[in-house]
Amino acid sequence: MIEVLVVDDDARVARVNAAYVGKVPGFHVAAEAHSAADALRQLELLPHLDLVLLDHYLPDDTGLEVVQEMRRRGHQTDVIMVTAARDVSTVQAAMRQGALQYLVKPFAFAGLRGKLEAYADLRRTLDGGGEAEQADVDRIFGALSAPSEPGLPKGHSPTTAELVRQALMNAEGPLSAQELADRTGVSRQTAQRYLKLLERTGRARLTLKYGDAGRPEHRYVWATRA
Repeated sequence: MIEVLVVDDDARVARVNAAYVGKVPGFHVAAEAHSAADALRQLELLPHLDLVLLDHYLPDDTGLEVVQEMRRRGHQTDVIMVTAARDVSTVQAAMRQGALQYLVKPFAFAGLRGKLEAYADLRRTLDGGGEAEQADVDRIFGALSAPSEPGLPKGHSPTTAELVRQALMNAEGPLSAQELADRTGVSRQTAQRYLKLLERTGRARLTLKYGDAGRPEHRYVWATRA
């Protein structure tokens, strides 16, 4: 069984998330916590925890600071952020600090189940041990990038998709692929690929900016703002 610590400042939300976890085969909720201090205390009391479902907005600290303190204390427990924090800087920081997945509230059971099943796939891949060929490495990273919602094409990372989505939603106006790349830290080619995906699915709209000469610049705006 994969032992899970559920951390959320709202006890009712923590209970709902714990109930969701309990419905996914192979997962068991070992404890709940409602503050940063409580989460760190549970990690000390339960050294065999495998995974933390971690909210960002806690009453005494942020989820990212909990991750930093976990690592400082030597806890290598895996982390999936489960939070209403939608700003790109928080998503980026979570990635850089080692969060394996990032699930934005509110979400349905299917959303969390997808993250947990992807994590279980990763664990099964890693449990084999030994040396990794390129195909093995691709499979490991593929498990981390498993689609979190129906319709995300193969080869697209849900974390990158979320970075692009948030940057576009928070923009004051249309963005070019280069502008979006500068805001998110991805390459221009990657930004263009995800922008085209958002356009195809109706979440973004393409606008054209005409200059003095040459081809018009393609710019994208979140659909609700177009």
